[in-house]
Amino acid sequence: MQLAEFTTRFTLSALPELDAIHGELSHLDNKLRLAAVLIAVHEINGELQLILTKRPTHLRAHPGQISFPGGKVERADLNYQATALREAQEEIGLLAANVDVLGALPAHKTFTGFEITPFVATVKDAFEPVIDPGEVAEYFTVPLSYLLKRYNRHTQLYSRKGVQYPVHFIPYKQHFIWGATAAMIDLLCRHLEKH
Repeated sequence: MQLAEFTTRFTLSALPELDAIHGELSHLDNKLRLAAVLIAVHEINGELQLILTKRPTHLRAHPGQISFPGGKVERADLNYQATALREAQEEIGLLAANVDVLGALPAHKTFTGFEITPFVATVKDAFEPVIDPGEVAEYFTVPLSYLLKRYNRHTQLYSRKGVQYPVHFIPYKQHFIWGATAAMIDLLCRHLEKH
């Protein structure tokens, strides 16, 4: 899949109502901790790649897990998209001016108490990642073509406090992508498969 086809497929399907996402963040006292991430698609050597990071093991929330660039919504952020763009710049040096945000996927709620809004974007020009070691242990990419193959995406039911939850996971090389990140990848892939 080429970048133009990716953009067309993503934008052809109806996206959720984004008024709340783009509006003022006046409800930060919500019980869930609000976060936003950037699902950045980068064309490298003619192949679309998803940008992912591995979190350092010293972090309190989700240590050592694979994630998208992103993080907690701050009061100074204009909206959720601003959160995702700010975090991507802080974590991997991806400047907001170097991305085209295509839209948002529905917010993902985790049983660990987060509500994560993922923004899908394409990277305009090649960039050299600048890693913040306090936030990122590793930067890597995964071919979108690999993720689009359904047999590479798995779901298992797990029980937590008597409630069953679907947990998504995607093995890729030495990496084990699971939880919210894998669920958002699965949602993106199913969204792209509609067309």
